[in-house]
Amino acid sequence: MTLTLSDPEVQGLLSGTLNDPHAYLGMHSSQSGLQVRVWSPTANRVTLLESGGRRSRIDLGRVHPAGLFAGVVPRRRSVFPYTLEFASGDHVWTQEDPYRFLPTIGQEDLYYIGEGSHRRLYDVLGAHPRVIDGVAGVSFAVWAPSARGVSVCGDFNGWNRRTHPMRSMGPSGVWEIFLPALTVGERYKFAIRGADGMEYEKADPLAFASEVRPKTASIIADIHAMEWNDEEWMARRRECSPYHEPMSVYEVHLGSWRRHDDGTWLSYAEIADQLAPYCRENNFTHIELMPVSEHPYDGSWGYQVTGFYSPTSRFGSPTDFQCFVDRFHQEGVGVILDWVPAHFAVDVHSLARFDGTYLYEHADPQRRIQPDWGTYSFNYARHEVRNFLVSNALYWLREYHIDGLRVDGVSSMLYLDYSREPGEWSPNRFGGRENLEAIDFLKEANELIYSDGGGALSIAEESTAWPGVSRPTYDGGLGFGFKWNMGWMHDTLEYFANDPIHRRFHQNEITFSMVYAYDENFVLSLSHDEVVHGKRSMLHKMPGDEWQQFANLRLLHAYQHGHPGKKLIFMGGEFGQRTEWNHEGSLEWQALLYQPHAQIRDLVRDLNRLHREEPALHDLDHEHAGFEWLDYNDSDNSVLCWLRRSREGETILCVFNFTPVPRYEYRIPVPEAVDYRELLNTDAEQYGGSGIGNLGRVQGETHPYNGRPCSAALTLPPLGALYLKPE
Repeated sequence: MTLTLSDPEVQGLLSGTLNDPHAYLGMHSSQSGLQVRVWSPTANRVTLLESGGRRSRIDLGRVHPAGLFAGVVPRRRSVFPYTLEFASGDHVWTQEDPYRFLPTIGQEDLYYIGEGSHRRLYDVLGAHPRVIDGVAGVSFAVWAPSARGVSVCGDFNGWNRRTHPMRSMGPSGVWEIFLPALTVGERYKFAIRGADGMEYEKADPLAFASEVRPKTASIIADIHAMEWNDEEWMARRRECSPYHEPMSVYEVHLGSWRRHDDGTWLSYAEIADQLAPYCRENNFTHIELMPVSEHPYDGSWGYQVTGFYSPTSRFGSPTDFQCFVDRFHQEGVGVILDWVPAHFAVDVHSLARFDGTYLYEHADPQRRIQPDWGTYSFNYARHEVRNFLVSNALYWLREYHIDGLRVDGVSSMLYLDYSREPGEWSPNRFGGRENLEAIDFLKEANELIYSDGGGALSIAEESTAWPGVSRPTYDGGLGFGFKWNMGWMHDTLEYFANDPIHRRFHQNEITFSMVYAYDENFVLSLSHDEVVHGKRSMLHKMPGDEWQQFANLRLLHAYQHGHPGKKLIFMGGEFGQRTEWNHEGSLEWQALLYQPHAQIRDLVRDLNRLHREEPALHDLDHEHAGFEWLDYNDSDNSVLCWLRRSREGETILCVFNFTPVPRYEYRIPVPEAVDYRELLNTDAEQYGGSGIGNLGRVQGETHPYNGRPCSAALTLPPLGALYLKPE
């Protein structure tokens, strides 16, 4: 039997467009007996070896010069297990026939994939080591509904796009194959013959590991091999209420927190060995990692993703990253991850035009292009795309024990006209500017994070006045647990940039945040975005000479910790780094050799400790009952004072002097005429201050002042903050 190029199956194999190779290749019953067809473009001889008790050898003849071998098994009617022996020159090898195995995806999985409701999509699509009928190998599956053909290529087949065509699983758009003998660590891609007739080599959208740039292949990994040691942490996470818990977050870029002396990256293990105890010693409750999902360009800081299910291989394997999270949990520190469902990188090996169509991105160019970042926006109207992203969120929470997701770029998702001029966008079906499909996606994702995430939380980076971002969906909100307070950040830094002599004219800027402090569950963020692109470091944002700059920075930290809301600072801010953040190098750790920087870090450590230990400083961060103004009108002296309160009625007085002038016998209203212990003074000598204070105690008096029956006369240090607790 000799086949010609006109035979449709052969033509499909040669062109990569045979959508059901399993129906043609492998062993099949026929009137003449069991027919076996084997496709091996690299072999010049193929022999079938019976498995089990029989040991017969059947040579298969070459029936097409491109690499198709065929033969008939005599005197057998029932399909049986077998292996194949291949020869190419002097090289001989034996392997199982991939085309003798049934599909690894069941109809129920296909139904939920097609419906867009498969919450463990990563257990079905992608590459998975498994054993089938006693044969170890790896199953591959990918969603490419408009593809004309899909195959797997990799080191195991010499990157030949024709060796291992996959079978289409019908209307679901899924393609599948099981390749025996493959193991963890193998590199692979999908060769896709697109609807446009072009052929692409694509990385696996659900790959668990990827090569380090500039290489782009996916890597077979086993994320279920990890032996976790954080059971106690995870149990507590499921039971606690984050709104009433302390939350002081240390934002970190893994590639530049610290590096080796030669400038190379630390591994996940090396970072964890140093960063986890550092966070514990400095009393941070959480770290927040800038995106660790695989990305090709270091300068994007991880926000232009190509591998949504791959922790970046820059620092190690998926198991290494799981161990990283496990180490932090054992140190009592939570791990929040920046998550980027707003857009993705346009790199040709990734999601862009994945099957020759606009599959993950919008076909409409007015919605497809994200103008600020030169990326593609997701098509949230497609339920399979929403499922890809929702499942990705749950993947990080379940498989990596991530404690929360900070969702990047929410504003760009909510508005169709975001960063677009008139004529560059089209309204929704009601004539509005709201992206209705993105809104539905965010609500769905947040509902599942809070129902299926095991106590994890979600945080929105959202910079507009969109109402109810951190309100439940049943109450008309988007369903986030928290929202970054961008207004507080902007007004606070604007105020601190003023020379203290002019701050009296800007009192309303520093008090305005309390007008809307309870509109959302806010996180007060001093993030990486504020110390790049010419904005200067936090220290050098402060006015005045060097002493005043350090005093202002101490005051800023104390003001943030005393203000209602959870806290976040970017790495380097805790010790007053002098230069802007540079992702290509390490933080300026040498600065800690100098006392002023070490003293700033000591202050941040003590502020974080008080934040943890004193319920009044965190318990009612998001409720009006947790805050009370004592005096906000003294603009002439640029002084503020307020009261923080816990659910149990514990109180702490916070007093701030935003000028370099000490205020002696300065009278403030107090709740009652008792002694007040000085919990913290940012002007203490141990923090690098001048040592002006109240010798640790202030006496309340029955002396009416500012409409209250009691008051106290105290000494306000220059550019200083006091925390006072009633005895």
